[in-house]
Amino acid sequence: MRVLLAIDGSAPSDRARDLVAGLPWPEGVEIRVVSALDAGPDLMGVPWMEVAPAADTTVEQAFVRQLTDALQTAVRDLDRADRRVDHVLLRGRPASAVVAEARTWNPDLIVVGHRGRGTLASMILGSTSAEIVDHAPCPVLVARGPMVRAALLAEDGSEGAKVAAELLARWPVFRDVPTTVLSVAEVAVPMSVGVAAGLYDRILTSYTESVDEARREFTAIATATAEQLTRAGLTATVDVRDGEAAAAIVEAAADHGVDLIVMGTRGHTGLARLILGGTARSVLIHAPCSVLIVREHGVTFADQPQGVGPDVGASR
Repeated sequence: MRVLLAIDGSAPSDRARDLVAGLPWPEGVEIRVVSALDAGPDLMGVPWMEVAPAADTTVEQAFVRQLTDALQTAVRDLDRADRRVDHVLLRGRPASAVVAEARTWNPDLIVVGHRGRGTLASMILGSTSAEIVDHAPCPVLVARGPMVRAALLAEDGSEGAKVAAELLARWPVFRDVPTTVLSVAEVAVPMSVGVAAGLYDRILTSYTESVDEARREFTAIATATAEQLTRAGLTATVDVRDGEAAAAIVEAAADHGVDLIVMGTRGHTGLARLILGGTARSVLIHAPCSVLIVREHGVTFADQPQGVGPDVGASR
């Protein structure tokens, strides 16, 4: 298995490093730690990444030293006898550089911090992290905490959710993580404005029947997935809720006290900010814990023979 960890020396990226250090990876896992230096003229910076003025080599050298120290610290923290760890300092736009490295090195998973350096970092999910999630060729784990003791799988019956469930069932790193399978019955509440009282009563009755039917449907979907996880050796329970999907997922994650939300999503292309769709992006922004995004069409570690992919080269 191969894991690409993107860091920048910030506190959120330190949590991502600690999460990778604490997970029970299979023997022989290869972990590549990367950071990227953008030497462009943008002095405002971007989340979790430093940007050096192109004409100031002194500043750039200082950033290089800072990032190199962070990389070397991460390698020391992650090094074990049963794994191989190396580090790479990339050049260019951080998101583009990390995604390009992923396409070249072919990892099974990318891990990033949920926020980092930059003036916008305190307001939104880091644009670099979000862009990596949008364009990554493999699952991306956006880390908010240093461990995974319990997980919540968002199950809506889609192909993306199916792939996410298969990942949980087949990756040994999640073998001992109890999982709540959550399905959300989304049925819009009918508006009463402008509707006659008697007619609205009939509409409300129809709405109630629709909610009941949706709950039965999504309970069956969640139960089937929980049974799949149980057959794979995981401990799985079912939770079915009504309402708007993203809000229900975030609320359920807090209620169950999980450390990880797992979501499938379609592999759309197009405008970067629209690729994931509203539900996944809203969960990424508001989740109280780490979030693992699994593409609908993506090759995972479970689909590959051990050792597939290019050999790990020396740090560069």
